Amino acid sequence: MTSRSTAHLPLHSGSAPAWLFQRMVDMAGAITTLIVRDSGPEEMLRRLSDPFWFQAFGCVLGFDWHSSGVTTTVCGALKEAAKRYRSDMGIIVCGGKGATSRKTPQDICRACDQGGTDAAPLLYASRLAAKVDGAAVQDGYQLYHHCFFFTPGKQTWCVVQQGLNPELRYARRYHWLAEQMPSFVAEPHAAVACDQRQNVLNLVAGETEAHRQAVAAVAREHPERVLREIGPLLQGDHLPLFDGPRAERKRPLDNLQLPARHTIGTRDIKPAALKKVLLQTYERQAQDFEQLLGAPGIGPMALRSLSLIAEVIYQAPASNRDPAAYSFAHGGKDGHPYAVDQQLYDANLERLRETIRLAKIGYTQKAEALRSLASFTARLCDS
Repeated sequence: MTSRSTAHLPLHSGSAPAWLFQRMVDMAGAITTLIVRDSGPEEMLRRLSDPFWFQAFGCVLGFDWHSSGVTTTVCGALKEAAKRYRSDMGIIVCGGKGATSRKTPQDICRACDQGGTDAAPLLYASRLAAKVDGAAVQDGYQLYHHCFFFTPGKQTWCVVQQGLNPELRYARRYHWLAEQMPSFVAEPHAAVACDQRQNVLNLVAGETEAHRQAVAAVAREHPERVLREIGPLLQGDHLPLFDGPRAERKRPLDNLQLPARHTIGTRDIKPAALKKVLLQTYERQAQDFEQLLGAPGIGPMALRSLSLIAEVIYQAPASNRDPAAYSFAHGGKDGHPYAVDQQLYDANLERLRETIRLAKIGYTQKAEALRSLASFTARLCDS
């Protein structure tokens, strides 16, 4: 079971100074070991999968409360702390930013070999989480950070990954948790926090199961048969369904509504390129959308083309709904721009305060951490 959350953050360059990062490692290790000792490693994974708690945690560690660097720095501090505290941390931390993110599979395999854990399900989870946020939810953010957390000897895990949009100068953070969702491809979000919404291609929206089935059906068809549909798609008023009666086009479909630079229209479908994709998918014969998504070589452009064709042929519309559900940066005290659960936020903050008070760190560090958390809370309430 899996759940996912998302947060939007301003895109900031630079990194934490070395002296600050070492203090962050100490604080991250002390807080994590205390949570694991008192509530178990699964509870730490739950907290990391909550974008609000994660942001408050980053503030406590001493980083900018609203910067995109919170994600990479907090995950980096946790990874270093895991090396230092070893078994006391209770969680394994894999992956990271940029080239380090591509080493996530090696990190997982190394840890599983040492602990006697089956790596295959964890490798699959890491890969599918990245594939969903990189290709199935096309929101204009390019993934550049992927961090995979799991508990030794178990199949409990969470993912914290981040994408950037250099045009908007924002980063979007995605959180996954393995215990709360039965599927990778049907409404995987637990919550999504951001300050803006836009048109996206959301192939994991709960209301578009028929569209996912249609995409998989197109992918299983013989390439020549699909290509024969391209002519009527471009210029005809009626389109034959595969193995069904002719269906009248109920509305014009010139473009799939996506972020501006991702828009694709029927004129953009190149038969030669599409045939190459269809040959790959036809040979694999994916039984469902999840199998198709997990196949090598199936990226954003291939999915956009398949989605457009599936929508027209099968009259099963794709979703343009941005999965964002509530505002992170503004707090939303009055329900605008999105409603938030203030009681839950207050409870999370109080739990973090108590954890800081009990953590094995010096008095000065505790005082600074509590002041940072108080400042974070004040800014949130004033938003």
